[in-house]
Amino acid sequence: MRYDAAFANAKHIPGGNDYPARWEAEAEAFRAGLGARVRLGLPYGEGKAEWFDLFLPEGEPAGLLVFIHGGEWLAFGPRDFSHLATGALARGWAVVMPAYTLAPAAAIPEMTQQVASAVTRAADLVAGPVVITGHSAGGHLAARMAAADMPFDPALAARIARVVPISPLADLRPLRETSMNAVLKIDEAVARSESPVLLPPRSGVKVHVWVGGDERPAYRDQSRRLGNAWACPVTLDPGRHHFDVIEGMEADDSPLMQVLIGQASLP
Repeated sequence: MRYDAAFANAKHIPGGNDYPARWEAEAEAFRAGLGARVRLGLPYGEGKAEWFDLFLPEGEPAGLLVFIHGGEWLAFGPRDFSHLATGALARGWAVVMPAYTLAPAAAIPEMTQQVASAVTRAADLVAGPVVITGHSAGGHLAARMAAADMPFDPALAARIARVVPISPLADLRPLRETSMNAVLKIDEAVARSESPVLLPPRSGVKVHVWVGGDERPAYRDQSRRLGNAWACPVTLDPGRHHFDVIEGMEADDSPLMQVLIGQASLP
């Protein structure tokens, strides 16, 4: 298909095929070391995949960081990325990682609504400001949470301090010309209703797009398109590719963590 090569990552990254196993092992070790500060499988709906894991800092949380996993809406789950909670926990923030139903069992609009439900439920459990982030397809879902059509309660919407899509798939139209669309089934209507670049952001929302400087041109282009459409900052993280661009979440003082939560609290 026309855009298959544009969105391929593993074969363009040294050792690219080794990353998923590494993520899984690091995530499992992280959960095991957290003890009572991890609460697994908390439901946010009735569906089989409608649950999230909650990671708590020592002491009262300063706020809530929501991380939405990627995988082209087809693969992975939150427990492949638990270790990415390390940096935020060290800064005193709680972290939620939601599951959502993958394709072909769900279409992208359904995933969007599931994530919105997860954010709503998680915010009921943790007080304070809310920051929403996600990577790749999860970056798309994070950006959708900042769009004007999301029906968040006004009180929750006022708590959302920042949305940080990481290497987001922000324009779904090119994905219609990829092999994975045989499963995703993105038609013109879905591409228009679910592409953040084609939607207005909610008034007053703060968005900052983050993307690796060494990523495939298609991902850098997608990030710039979102920045242009929403008139928000776009940071190119030097030397980072699509698989290691999320590693800044593991450090409490990384440039990415500064963008995510900055000081101990956000306005």
